[in-house]
Amino acid sequence: MPTAQDTSFFGHPRALSTLFFTEMWERFSYYGMRAFLILYMVAPATAGGLGFDDAHAASIYGTYTGSVWGAAILGGLVADRILGQYRSVLIGGIIIAAGHFTLAFRPLPFFYSGLGLIVVGTGLLKPNVSTLVGSLYERGDTRRDAGFSIFYMGINLGATIGPLIAGKLAQDVDWHLGFACAGVGMALGLVQYVVGKRGLQPAIERLEQTKKAAPAEQRGVADEGHGAHFTATELKRMIAIVFFFLAAVLFWGAYEQAGSTLNLFADRYTRLQVFGFKFPSSWFQSVQPIFVIILAPIFGWLWVRLGPKEPSVPAKFAFALFFMALAFLILVPAGAAAQSGAGVRVSPWWLVGSYFVSELGELCLSPVGLSAVTKLAPLRIVGLMMGVWFLSNSFGNKLAGWAAGFFSSVPLHTLFWDVTLTLLVASAVMFVLVKPIKNLMGGVR
Repeated sequence: MPTAQDTSFFGHPRALSTLFFTEMWERFSYYGMRAFLILYMVAPATAGGLGFDDAHAASIYGTYTGSVWGAAILGGLVADRILGQYRSVLIGGIIIAAGHFTLAFRPLPFFYSGLGLIVVGTGLLKPNVSTLVGSLYERGDTRRDAGFSIFYMGINLGATIGPLIAGKLAQDVDWHLGFACAGVGMALGLVQYVVGKRGLQPAIERLEQTKKAAPAEQRGVADEGHGAHFTATELKRMIAIVFFFLAAVLFWGAYEQAGSTLNLFADRYTRLQVFGFKFPSSWFQSVQPIFVIILAPIFGWLWVRLGPKEPSVPAKFAFALFFMALAFLILVPAGAAAQSGAGVRVSPWWLVGSYFVSELGELCLSPVGLSAVTKLAPLRIVGLMMGVWFLSNSFGNKLAGWAAGFFSSVPLHTLFWDVTLTLLVASAVMFVLVKPIKNLMGGVR
C-alpha cells in the first residue's frame, strides 16, 4: 500500500508514530538532563556536584548546548553521503544513550566524555529524524504540514516529561541517577525505533530514490548555466535569510537562558512551592514546553484566521524579539526583590509569567523561521541553508551560556534589564526593516 494512502495513525502513516516516540524519548533524555546540568556543575562536592563556579559552569553549559545544535550540520552530511538517514538515527541514538550512561559515573573525565558523546549522537539523530518524517509523504501530499505538527507535539511532550522525572531523581535522590534515567529514556526510544523499522521502509526507499535522482537533476541545472551562480532574486532572498539568522541568534541567546541563568535564579531565589506543593527547581524547565503544547494550536488557528492580515515573516520576527524582551522585563523587579537583602524567595509566578510570554515569542519565530528558509533558499542548496539556520540555535545557546556567566557578578535586575534593552533595540530595528526585508523576499510570504 502506498505511504500516501496509509492513514492508520490519526490519518497519517503508521510510521509517524515510530518517529513521534523516537523523538519524544530523545527529547526526554536531552531536556531531562539539561534541566539539572548547570545545577549539578555548581553544586558543592559535599552535595555530590562538581563545585564549579557560576562562570565556569555557564561556559561549559553554553559550549555543550551550542555544540549540540552545531553538530546537526555534520550529522546531515554524514547521513547524506555515508550512513543514510535510518542508520544515522539509530547510531546517533545509541551514542546518546551511551553518553548519558557515561555521565552516570562520578569521576570528572566521564563528565566531559559523556557530554561529547551526546553532542555527536544528537548531531546524527536530530536532523535525520526530521528528514524521515518528511519522507513519509509523497511529494504533494497535503498531510505533510499536519504530520510535522504532530511530530512537534512529540518533541514538546518529551521536553515536558523529561525534567519532571529525571530532574526529580537528580535533585531529590542522586545526580547520577538523573543522568542514568535520561539514558534509559533514549534506550526506550531506540527499542521502538528498531521494532518500527518495517513501517519506515517506504520512507527509506523514497530517500534513496531521491538521492539517485539528485545527480542528474544537478547536472541538468548546471547545463542550463545555473549550477555555479545564483539569480538576483535568489541572492536577495538569501540576504533576507541572513537578517532572520541574526535576529534568531539574539532571540535564542535570551530564550535559552531558561536552562542557565533562569535555572540558577529558580534554584537560589525562587520559592519552590505552589499551593502547598513543594517541587525541585528543575521542574521549571517543563513550563515552556507545556505552554507550547497549549499555544501552538491557537497560533496555528490565529494565522489562518487573520488571512490576508497575517503579519509578514519579518514582522513576526520583530514581534518575537519584542515578546522575548517583555519576558525579561517581567523578571527585572523579581531580580531586584530577590537580592533586596530580606532573604525571602520570590514567587514562582514571576518565572511562569516570563516563560509564558517567551513562548509567544518562540511561536512567532521558530516554526515561522523553518518555513521561511525552505521557501526562500534556492532548491539546490536548501539543505545547506537549513543547516545554517540551525547554527542560529548553536550561536544563541553559546550566547546564553556567556550571559549566564554574569549571574554572580552582576546584580540580577541589571542583568535582566540589559537583556531586555538589547532585545528591545533589536525588535525596533527589525520593525524598521520589515518593508526592506519583504522587498528582498521577492513575493514569498
